[in-house]
Amino acid sequence: MMTNFTLSPKGQKLVEMYTDMVDKGYKKVDGTYEANVYNDFELKKIRGSIKERFKIHRIKTVLDYGCGGSDWSSSGFNEDQSAFDFFELDRVYRYEPARSIDERTMVDAVICFDVLEHIFVSDVANVIRDIFSCAEKLVVPNVACYPANATLPNGENAHVTIRNPEWWKGVVDTISVEFPNVSVTLICSPTYNKMLAYPTYSDHARQSCDEFCLSY
Repeated sequence: MMTNFTLSPKGQKLVEMYTDMVDKGYKKVDGTYEANVYNDFELKKIRGSIKERFKIHRIKTVLDYGCGGSDWSSSGFNEDQSAFDFFELDRVYRYEPARSIDERTMVDAVICFDVLEHIFVSDVANVIRDIFSCAEKLVVPNVACYPANATLPNGENAHVTIRNPEWWKGVVDTISVEFPNVSVTLICSPTYNKMLAYPTYSDHARQSCDEFCLSY
């Protein structure tokens, strides 16, 4: 069942700042200006492994949680294919509060790329819980664990919650037990060009295992 939560006051203020950045652009760490805000389709970098995961779980509907400007219908995601066609999907929904897009609904899989590090730390658990609550089968979060090139309108770094991969794994583990039938593939990026993918697991799989000392 989908959650119904409200961001903390600081979390809501962050959404206002991200909305301002979408409208006006932002200043980079090096002082230069960027007008093209959060339009990169980060999922494209690992599309092959995600497609394999989608096939295993028979994913046909997806929610892009914190989608930015990602366009699932445009060609070029994989040669002349769109992301929609490449993953052989029936329907894609999007959620991006900084662009007033809210199509949250129950789907087979929720993907969340380059989002959680932008969430104020007090809201992280509730946001992850909201992500899980929309998924019937699979959750795929990708978290950046390094400073962003972008700065907020107040001058702070846009990656407001920088933690190491083990921290994120612990948070996701703790919340995943509330959704035992939902599998999760957590991917952390220690640097922009490096990714650490943890084994896909679910709490149901843990409980079905004969062993107790598990690494997943």
